Parts: sequence; C-alpha cells; structure tokens
Amino acid sequence: MNDHDDNAFHDDLQARLRALPAERLPPAHTWQRIAARLPPRTAVVPMPAPTRPARRWPLRIGLGLAAALAVLMVVPTAPPPTPRPTPLQRQADVMAAEYQQAMAALPADRIGADWQPALHELDSSAGTIRAALAENPRSGFLLTQLQRTYALRLELTQQAVNAAGLPS
Repeated sequence: MNDHDDNAFHDDLQARLRALPAERLPPAHTWQRIAARLPPRTAVVPMPAPTRPARRWPLRIGLGLAAALAVLMVVPTAPPPTPRPTPLQRQADVMAAEYQQAMAALPADRIGADWQPALHELDSSAGTIRAALAENPRSGFLLTQLQRTYALRLELTQQAVNAAGLPS
C-alpha cells in the first residue's frame, strides 16, 4: 500500500463516519420492557401547609443562647493528664543526664569539621531512639540502643578531642 491508498482509505472512512446518525435511540418496545421490570411507583402525597405562621424566637432568647455558646467556647479546658513515665523512660532520662554531663566535660566545641558528620549522625540517632522510646515506653531494646548510641558518641568525641590535641 502506498501513501495515496492510505489517504483514500482514510478519506473514505472519515466520510462514512460522518454519514452515521449522531444519536441512536432504541426502539419503543425496548423502553416498554424496561418499564415493565421496574417496581411500581408510590404516589407522593404533599404535606399540607401549616395553618399558622411559624413563631419567631424573642430576641432575648436568641441573645441568651449566643452568650451561653460564647462562654462555653471561651472556658479553658484542662489538658489531659500526663502519664507517669515508665521505669525504662526514667532510666533513659538518667542516661541522658549522665551523657550531657560527660559531654560538658569535653571541649567538643573545638573539634574539627571532618568529625562533625559522624557526630551529627549519632546525635540524630539518639533523638530518633528517644522518640521511638516515647512511642513504645516499655521497649528494653530501645533503651539498650540508646545506651549504645550515647557510648559511641562519647567515644567518638573523645577520639576527636585526642586527634585535635586538645586536653580532655
């Protein structure tokens, strides 16, 4: 087939498509069969109109209700009680305090920039473990991981201080 044959076929197809009716309706007997299968309609009885007009609320009642709602919205609510920390959470808090004391004793502020990414990663890991421990306060595994992370952070900081020749 060449381009001329393709164009003739395409033009013929387009002409035949244009000649088709825009819309086809099914025969009337089809609609009758569909209507016969539908459940019967129930008659809708309109409700009678009220015989007297609706009463309006007096302005006093409306203002009183508005004031009551405003008071309810303004009254502060007490925050829910904070749950008591579990023994593992208390251990984690003690561990964090001891870690902070040990870090304060080291001149960590003058450690070289090449050590900072690893130290930052350990700090981030400790924060993630603390958040996981808050979600699962009875996880001994998380407490062990936190202890291990603090120990690694202290050890790496000590190595960085020694490498910088700083007094520890």
